[in-house]
Amino acid sequence: MNEENNYLSKEKFDELKTELEHLKTTRRREIAEQLEYARSLGDLSENAEYEEARNLQAATEDRIRVVEEQLSHARIIEHAKGSTVSLGSVVTIQKHDEKEEHVYEIVGSAEANMQERKISHLSPLGAALMDKKRGDVFTFETPKGTQKYKVVAIK
Repeated sequence: MNEENNYLSKEKFDELKTELEHLKTTRRREIAEQLEYARSLGDLSENAEYEEARNLQAATEDRIRVVEEQLSHARIIEHAKGSTVSLGSVVTIQKHDEKEEHVYEIVGSAEANMQERKISHLSPLGAALMDKKRGDVFTFETPKGTQKYKVVAIK
């Protein structure tokens, strides 16, 4: 991961801290027990249980490293309440010549999830929305071409 800030909501930050604590305590202990059991089975060179436990240990240690890195560069974003779109804003937009409105929350890239209507501030739509005000019309590029939208509301 690069040295840039990792923008996270307070909820996501707390979730990562909880995950890290679980990985470092409970998960490491479970894997140590699996390794001990696998060692007790004898010959380690042809021991599938031992190999599986070692792979699980490596994956867990890698995840611990990733989460620690994310937390070390984390910058907590507050749910913005202002007149311009920023990280933490919940924005309602409407496509040009359409009635349907779409609501998105602007989040850091680590939290982006389209199923939850959370878009990264670095995505094409998120970047186009940054610093816009209610009533602003903006465009952004998609694989289907240039899209034109209007900011209906900012929460």
